[in-house]
Amino acid sequence: MKHIVYDCDNTFGVPRCDVDDGLALLYLLGCEEAWVHGITAAYGNNKIDVVYETIRKMLREIGREDLTLKKGGAGAGDYESEAADYLVEMADKYLGELSILATGSLTNLGGAYKKDSHFFEKVKEIVLMGGITETLTFEKKTMKELNFSCDPEASFAVLRYGKNVSVASANNCMKVLFTKEDYRRELYRTDKQIAVYIRENTDYWFGFNEEDYGIQGFYNWDVTAAAYLMHPELFEDRKKRYAFSVKDLEIGFLREDDKGETVCNLPVIRDGEKFKRNIYDTWMRVEMPERREKFCGKH
Repeated sequence: MKHIVYDCDNTFGVPRCDVDDGLALLYLLGCEEAWVHGITAAYGNNKIDVVYETIRKMLREIGREDLTLKKGGAGAGDYESEAADYLVEMADKYLGELSILATGSLTNLGGAYKKDSHFFEKVKEIVLMGGITETLTFEKKTMKELNFSCDPEASFAVLRYGKNVSVASANNCMKVLFTKEDYRRELYRTDKQIAVYIRENTDYWFGFNEEDYGIQGFYNWDVTAAAYLMHPELFEDRKKRYAFSVKDLEIGFLREDDKGETVCNLPVIRDGEKFKRNIYDTWMRVEMPERREKFCGKH
């Protein structure tokens, strides 16, 4: 059993905002071996207030208001927050056992480290989604890195001083594309409430990706990180030396360097079909409360 705190910038169902943080949360909740103790809200996909309210709404919709939810910093350098305090508290409570999944800006983790200089030593492992090793160029335009670059100083602290850190880099997440055909085959063949909930809250994201980037589907960035945390056997570890710097992280760049001070793991998906099969099967294990109205729309 893994004891987990999920730090994320979840905008599941928010128009023109990414859906993968919410999908990663559902993935964790579908893993029998995952004990999600709480969620810390981070800015990134949107402002902190929007993220916080989106998570709260989602927890209500899926019947998991029992999960702790803490609001994080509002921007780079905003290290005093209830999220940072909660991360420190949980690292002490589950000393050497706490796993942290972080898929947005890293301000909350930076805040925890500022509050307790031994924070990283107390954590079992940290899995991140973010960073680029080369430019993300698509048919219509180049995509900017949007996680590590939000707060490069906090990102540097996590990457440089974090213990047992693995990064689902944007480039490695692009190994597997989730197409609309995949979704229709997997999520429209069943009336399970979780399938209905996912498709009603994510269908718009296909159109956004095609319109803005020319991508015929979307990449499950944050779900990839969650899958590595729970099922590392689906990946091949790639541990190399990196020379991290605040300047590089201003654009989210991860500089590989044989003489670098830090060893970091950037795992790669082994088999795309097995990876997708695991994700769809895990989502389908999430139990939803009785449906009273269409999930998206009315509050």
